[in-house]
Amino acid sequence: MSSPLGASGPILEARGLVKSYDEGRVEALRGVDLKIDAGEYVAISGPSGSGKSTLLHLLGGLDTATQGQVLFNGSELGKAVDLDTYRSHQVGFVFQAFYLLPTLRAAENVQVAMLALHEKANHRAERAAALLEEMGLGARMNHFPNQLSAGERQRVAIARALANDPTLLLADEPTGNLDSVNSAHIMDILRGIREQRGMTMIVVTHENDIADAAPRHIRIRDGRIES
Repeated sequence: MSSPLGASGPILEARGLVKSYDEGRVEALRGVDLKIDAGEYVAISGPSGSGKSTLLHLLGGLDTATQGQVLFNGSELGKAVDLDTYRSHQVGFVFQAFYLLPTLRAAENVQVAMLALHEKANHRAERAAALLEEMGLGARMNHFPNQLSAGERQRVAIARALANDPTLLLADEPTGNLDSVNSAHIMDILRGIREQRGMTMIVVTHENDIADAAPRHIRIRDGRIES
């Protein structure tokens, strides 16, 4: 992992981001400017269709803007920074739908994130086991996703997001498929990870209590930042 230490300015910056679909007839983002410092915990909220997930996907290099730039440590994604390298080395993703591979066991799902790092198989296995132990899933690492509860699947997904020792942890509605008890547990885990590892964390959510608990809460509506 490339270290952000010593970099000046924000770790992530969006400049004039515009994202349109359907040959420009639908504008998901309409000129978004945003700066996020290293180690920040930021929540982004807004109604359905506001552009919050689109913004997160652009910041994470999962998609590219129609206009504007995303900069990581001052270098532009897709130009000075290769997107594949950025995603595999710098970013850990957590999604609402978990996206675990159903034919792989929990430990194997975590190891998938390390394949691009060309680590030895024994190192991948050891790291996956350690991360699942950290998530309280040591006894479940050989289970398939359909043998796990929703909360357990999300914990496997978090372990996978940490497998490449990322600088950024990006979570898109991480509690959207969970009940209130599991939602609170997952958010406690995410906050603990950020504090222990000093990571930059961005959480997209429609839940006001989760958004308001973040030190910085950004509201977005109709593709523009409101506050």
